[in-house]
Amino acid sequence: MLRNSSRRFFFALAFFLFIFPAKSFAQENPSDSEKFLLDAVNRERTSENLQPLKWNASLANAARLHLHKMVERNSLSHQFSGEPDLARRLREAGAHFSSIAENIAEAPSVSELHIGWMNSIPHRNNIMNPKFTAIGIAIEMRGTQYFAVQDFSVAVNAFTKEEQEKKVGQLLQARGLKIETNSEEARKACDSSSGFSGARPLATIHFETPDLSQLPDQLVSAAKSGRYRVAAVGACKADESAGFSRFRISVLLY
Repeated sequence: MLRNSSRRFFFALAFFLFIFPAKSFAQENPSDSEKFLLDAVNRERTSENLQPLKWNASLANAARLHLHKMVERNSLSHQFSGEPDLARRLREAGAHFSSIAENIAEAPSVSELHIGWMNSIPHRNNIMNPKFTAIGIAIEMRGTQYFAVQDFSVAVNAFTKEEQEKKVGQLLQARGLKIETNSEEARKACDSSSGFSGARPLATIHFETPDLSQLPDQLVSAAKSGRYRVAAVGACKADESAGFSRFRISVLLY
């Protein structure tokens, strides 16, 4: 965090790898000043051939709740006493993510918020991080100063168990395996202590991932080996106690 005597621009940074729901704060679309910052961020990214960030209402609502605390206290902080950490705030706002970051700032104009962030290497790194896919922004004025929060994430889609199984099954099918339509046995295999009521699989592979668009190397190698003809896919209950979203999948190979 930086403060100087001119009170021109103050900022702080938090980065994390590894809601208080409030309907009065809910906002699906950005305000004019938030849209200004969103457009500024995406101009910077596209100038470096990076994908633009998509507006995420859950991130924005979490940012807005935290912003109100900063404005009330006339202070910059990523976490006030008694407040949940960033991962929990975003999760409670309904966001699903595999990594997150946050920029906060105070400046006398909206344009100077963006200029200050871009002139600060760690804040600029968040804005230009090629892995991030989503952003939520909140801005509020107190006196002559604008307070702002930018929350970034690698967004993870929320899929039902059936949707998870279908996506993994399609990837395996594209590699030549026939997909068992009944997922019951594979779901049972999520619990290693469970036995099999039908034919015992030749191999069982468990994996966790935030991205269901690709298979883990171990499973790719097994599919290529030619030893297996059929696969059953089961979606397991994921542990998201830390806020980060990951899919847990069990695959039985026959």
